[in-house]
Amino acid sequence: MRRSCLIGAVQTVAASDAKEKCYGIALKGQNDCAAGPGTTCAGTSKIDYQQNAWKLVPAGTCEAMQTPNGHGSLV
Repeated sequence: MRRSCLIGAVQTVAASDAKEKCYGIALKGQNDCAAGPGTTCAGTSKIDYQQNAWKLVPAGTCEAMQTPNGHGSLV
């Protein structure tokens, strides 16, 4: 019984650490990695809220994030 409780606790922590790529929310130079043509990796986005630039965010929160251009996008 104890063992199953421990496994459940570990799974809960892992689920809360889940992340997803959220496009269009990064400020200029604050994207997490390559943002398409003209960028090579983290910190190379050219403008705020660049549509092909992404940041890692907690899973399930991206599409609720509001920007001047609308909400964050998973694609």
